[in-house]
Amino acid sequence: MAKESLEKSRKPPKQKAVALRYDAEKEDAPRIVATGEGFIADQILRIALDNGITVHKDSDLVEILSKLDIDALIPVEAFAAVAEILSYIYRTQGREPGR
Repeated sequence: MAKESLEKSRKPPKQKAVALRYDAEKEDAPRIVATGEGFIADQILRIALDNGITVHKDSDLVEILSKLDIDALIPVEAFAAVAEILSYIYRTQGREPGR
């Protein structure tokens, strides 16, 4: 029994993914549009990459956001981190937020 528990604790954690949508003209904060782990996380990432959507890895932020419901606005506690990521993405695409 102890060996079984030890083997389970050695398994790598399942990958998690969260997808956000942000329309600065319509909403005050980004919105959760998809979240999942394991196979679902793989599908979220595949769809994003297939559609040229920038993917950013931040396991701490994913832990916070993955607990939210689909269609929820991100919480104030996560806004600074998400804003920094979005700002970086906009700059790399030669765009300005909200345009």
